[in-house]
Amino acid sequence: MVNTCCVVKCHRRGKKRNGFRFFNFPTWKQNIGTQMSELTKRRRMAWVAAVRLKHITFSNIPRHMRVCSRHFHKGKPAYEMLECDPDWVPSLHLGHTEVKPTDLGKFNRRSKRQQAVKVNNAAPATLDLAGQRSEMVKAEPPDDDSQLDEAGLKDNTVEQQECSFCSCRRTEINRLLEENRKLKEELSQKKMEEDFLKDDDAKVTYYTGLSCFAVLMGVLTQLLPCLPQTSRKLSPFQMLLLTLMRLRLNLPIQHIAYLFSVDRKTASTTFRHTIGTLFTHFKPLVHWPERHCLQATMPRQFVEAFGNRVAVIVDCFEIDIGKASNLKARAQTFSHNTKKHTLKYLIGITPRGAISFVSRGWGGPVSDEHVTENSSLLNKLLPGDLVLADRGFDIRVGGLMCAEVSTSGHSKLNAKDVQETRQIAHLRVHVERLSGCVRTKYIILNDTVPVSMALQCKGEDMIFLDKIVSVCCALTNMCPSVVMKLQTMT
Repeated sequence: MVNTCCVVKCHRRGKKRNGFRFFNFPTWKQNIGTQMSELTKRRRMAWVAAVRLKHITFSNIPRHMRVCSRHFHKGKPAYEMLECDPDWVPSLHLGHTEVKPTDLGKFNRRSKRQQAVKVNNAAPATLDLAGQRSEMVKAEPPDDDSQLDEAGLKDNTVEQQECSFCSCRRTEINRLLEENRKLKEELSQKKMEEDFLKDDDAKVTYYTGLSCFAVLMGVLTQLLPCLPQTSRKLSPFQMLLLTLMRLRLNLPIQHIAYLFSVDRKTASTTFRHTIGTLFTHFKPLVHWPERHCLQATMPRQFVEAFGNRVAVIVDCFEIDIGKASNLKARAQTFSHNTKKHTLKYLIGITPRGAISFVSRGWGGPVSDEHVTENSSLLNKLLPGDLVLADRGFDIRVGGLMCAEVSTSGHSKLNAKDVQETRQIAHLRVHVERLSGCVRTKYIILNDTVPVSMALQCKGEDMIFLDKIVSVCCALTNMCPSVVMKLQTMT
């Protein structure tokens, strides 16, 4: 569509013609800050008021309507931040007399005085006030007015202050925009730092499984000297948080990489190295207590049912793994019960609720009894100790399984008949809760893990999944036990 000058009695139209140009009405910029929004809104309203046409309003300006260069002193609109410039709004040949005439000479004199002030400020500081005043007078070219009266001086001073204010305001806007950009950049980089979990223990428990932020920072303090610097993009806190979130929520590696703004390889390497450090430092948390310690802390429910002879509650759980490419490995891990490829772990828990034993991983076809007899659990038992198991265990005696260590040797467990009573039926709830506490807390043990985690660690006689299970057990011991929670409730 042909451009048209919308000013009354101005018939210029078309493109550039005879040196005339056409300019759009100012845009209302609402997304660059409050000050810029108010300034551009005020300018657009001033243009609409200057044109004074009924069909042109603030919110309705036809796209082909323009203002030509004939209506500006310098032939074009002034910069939007120079609100004191005569060309900030069209003011010439507007076709009506209700527009206040603009004194262009006054603006030119003011601009020259400002330039003289800048030159004067650049001079040596030894000049006195009189010298500065004389320089300003000399720098100012003569004009048609012989003398400026007192009112004129005041007017010039006000105009100079307004122009200076415009310049300062633009500088302040630029500074705020730059500060806003830097803050957004810092926020995107530090969104997974300490502030993400600080002062919110519920969020700490959800993302890490630990009870509170103080425990999380205590773990970090212990690991800090030994955490590998696999990437400069992640802080030690982020490395620990990344690992705990993977264990707790079983988030995919690619998703974690997006959360921490790193690539997939960096996230995977950080997880493996941090697991190794956690295993080295917190493996001693899974330890077998002395008999007198067990007896001193025996919960009332166990004492009423079995005396103080219960040493451990055992259970085997299976973790699904991906199908291996090697046929022999497939046969060794395929479980006929679950019809999946799994690894089986034996876990021992004290009546108080602390994990006291965890075995290495065994192939899915291996029975619970075989795992129990061939792990080092029996070497830790003393004659007369009672071993309890959940109903799913291979040693099936009654509803709640119970076996007694024979006095003839530590490597033999004899099944013991248990009479069904209300006390034992109530105690079964504790056993079921204790046997599933680790897998309930860390979801990675419930889902199918990649077959790469079932490979043997370089230079070690264990697989990577063994370290993960041991770390999950150690972290579980840092939290209040299920038995303590049940006793508090009752």
